[in-house]
Amino acid sequence: MIGVAIKGLLGRKLRTVLTALAIILGVAMISGTYILTDTITGAFTSIVDKSYQNSDAVISGKVAFKNTNSNTQQTPAFPAAVLTKVRQLPQTGSAAGVVTDEAHLVGRDGKIIASGGSPPIAYSVDAAGDQRFNPLTLSTGKWPVGNGQIAIDENTATTKHFAVGESIGVSTVDGLRSFAITGVAKFASVSSIGGATIAIFDLPTAQQLFHKLGKLDEIQVAASKGVAPDRLASAIKPLLPPTAKVETSQAKTTSEINDINKSTGVVQKFLLGFGFIALFVGSFVIANTLSITIAQRVREFATLRTIGGSRRQVLRVVMLEAFVVGIIASILGLVLGLALAKGLNALFKALGVEFPAGGTVIATRTIVVSILAGVIVTLLASLRPAIKATRVPPIAAVREGATLPQSKHARFNAVASVLTLALGIVLLVYGVFGSGPTATRLVALGVGVLILFIGVALNAKRAVRPLALVLGWPGARIGGTAGRLARENALRNPSRTASTASALMIGLALITFVAILGSGLRSSFGDAVDKLFVADYALTASNGFDPFVKQADDAAALTPGVTAVSPIRGGDARVFDKNVQVTAVSPNLAKTVRIDWLQGGTDVPARLGKDGAFTDKDYAKKHHLTIGSPTGQTLHLRLKGIFDPPKGGSPFGPVTMSTATFDANYSKPQNFMTLINMKGGVSDANTSRLNISLNSFPDSKIQTAAQFKQTQEDDINKFLNVLYGLLGLSVIISLFGVVNTLVLSVFERTREIGMLRAVGMTRRQVRRMIRYESIVTALIGGALGIVVGVFLAVLTTQALSDQGIVLTIPWNTIGIFVIATILAGMLAAILPARRAARLNVLEALQYE
Repeated sequence: MIGVAIKGLLGRKLRTVLTALAIILGVAMISGTYILTDTITGAFTSIVDKSYQNSDAVISGKVAFKNTNSNTQQTPAFPAAVLTKVRQLPQTGSAAGVVTDEAHLVGRDGKIIASGGSPPIAYSVDAAGDQRFNPLTLSTGKWPVGNGQIAIDENTATTKHFAVGESIGVSTVDGLRSFAITGVAKFASVSSIGGATIAIFDLPTAQQLFHKLGKLDEIQVAASKGVAPDRLASAIKPLLPPTAKVETSQAKTTSEINDINKSTGVVQKFLLGFGFIALFVGSFVIANTLSITIAQRVREFATLRTIGGSRRQVLRVVMLEAFVVGIIASILGLVLGLALAKGLNALFKALGVEFPAGGTVIATRTIVVSILAGVIVTLLASLRPAIKATRVPPIAAVREGATLPQSKHARFNAVASVLTLALGIVLLVYGVFGSGPTATRLVALGVGVLILFIGVALNAKRAVRPLALVLGWPGARIGGTAGRLARENALRNPSRTASTASALMIGLALITFVAILGSGLRSSFGDAVDKLFVADYALTASNGFDPFVKQADDAAALTPGVTAVSPIRGGDARVFDKNVQVTAVSPNLAKTVRIDWLQGGTDVPARLGKDGAFTDKDYAKKHHLTIGSPTGQTLHLRLKGIFDPPKGGSPFGPVTMSTATFDANYSKPQNFMTLINMKGGVSDANTSRLNISLNSFPDSKIQTAAQFKQTQEDDINKFLNVLYGLLGLSVIISLFGVVNTLVLSVFERTREIGMLRAVGMTRRQVRRMIRYESIVTALIGGALGIVVGVFLAVLTTQALSDQGIVLTIPWNTIGIFVIATILAGMLAAILPARRAARLNVLEALQYE
């Protein structure tokens, strides 16, 4: 039976290759994801290991709570006197302290040098001190000594063409400053640290630049001979102030690597989801292809039964064929994953996110999971067709036109398909609107989507006839006889057409869902900006979303014609035992932001004072807050206002206080945005004046309301394009299913096509017939996909309506999807149409 299975595969090379491609692409997505994230994690781990390899204990700032999902997390500095005390301990062999912070390097064009989504690192070194704790190594030049000197990272020096002896700008807390480059450095163990830039100063300069005079951010300590790291840490602990903590270097390394794993884990799960979607679609392609080939091999299987083969042996033949295809396709997919990992990395880089580079990591887990996923999906998809093959009776070997007998349970198919669809909908509704645990609802949601797709696929054959008649009408009118025959061919076997279209349906359903949800996000956000934004200008970070230094407000306020400067600051806090980002506003907020107050009034921002706060109605309702309620624990605030945010959300956090209170309690206050009014409103002259005033703060930019809205929408569109690209993989796989079906259909209808040619149909008409049939099949999948996508979007937007997401159907985008579906159908028909047109008429008429 092994020989029979191998000969079966070799005898149908094209079908085998097309089937394998579906698995290859899905497995490549999975292996590529693992390779990419493991390589990123490996590079980060190498950086962390290098940073602490020569220390036994590390002293760092101590935060009140940890919030790794925040871009405003701040770790306090501690007194530099701690270093003197630590050096005096008998357990200490050597110790050195550093200041670390963030500082953008500025190019010759006056713009900040992008850090590829990584923090712009600032680091201090002691040129005359012990370099054992310094993770950086000099490539050229020397370490900076004294104010006015800097060393920069090798990547910046190479890509931006800076050399030792030249000057480079640095965007500091107090504005733009120029420094002389004395050296170029790099992390010795890593070929690249991604897009991150490094600005290196001597310790006194770093303390002065970052307002940390008499303070340090970190101390690395090496133990005396014979002293264990734990013992050293225990000796240091009593010397520390409340704002500092000590860990062994191993514990510090482990902690930072765990944080890295959490971050890359999010990316990994996100990308793996698309890999499994691709495999899910591939399973439809495999099942449909095998179902067709088994129907065409009835006499072959009957002959096997006639010469003594049992039903179990027939099952083994089909499953063995599937296993061979699965294992070969999985191995090829694993190899292709190497290239895909580079492609994904390039995709992130194009989006402005650049990761550190190191040696490519192919873990054992990657190999095992990739191969198992591919093989298991192939075998599961093949099981039903294989069972159908076992029902072929031996007598079929001598019957002309024998077909597969139906299962004894076939009469229950209609009921089972409807119940499957109903179960999927019920699980979806529970996952979206249910009140159970979040984890349970998420599982119900994921399973519900999968069952919904299966249910739609099972019921799709009932929709094929009406859809084919409607969608095939233009082809029948335009294409004449070829168009009419194409529509009839699509109607000939509704189950086959439905199964082929269902693979395409899944990808288009998800793409439609993303398009509608994205349109709702854009619409609700734009509506929120229109309702809230009454200022003339918004000052934001250069990338539009990072926080920036509050000192830029003072520069903007000095601009001639400015009538109001209203900052909105942000920072981390723990309120009601939850980590949140709180905000702070100035007393003149009413001049720049229109707020719909439910309690309080437009004078609330001016009345906040030292202990006032306001919140939105949902947060107030959730925590049973009324005017006068305390909203803080360590920082005691009184609620003075409750507002109703627009559907698209607001720039304010759950709790908003005054900027005076915020600045008094946060060591490094930063703005999310600053709203500005000017005499004469928005004009080229006013914009030019503001830009001139803010020249010394290159990490910020001025935008009008329209520009601000467009910037945010561009970010949404960029993310949606990534989703479209990743979901496009499943669409490509589904097209292989269409190609497979048409190729097999051409073989099945060889005599028929020969007769059509004999009675006068031209090669061109044959190609047109196959092409139109492919388009009709693709449009059926597109129609089903768009309907399912709209259904999913309606459920989701309804569930998120309290978050401001509204249902908005992007008809233009849907129209583009329809056109793309037609083009996809035409593309899928190229090979089958050419094969059909090239059939020899006489040989086709004799074909059995």
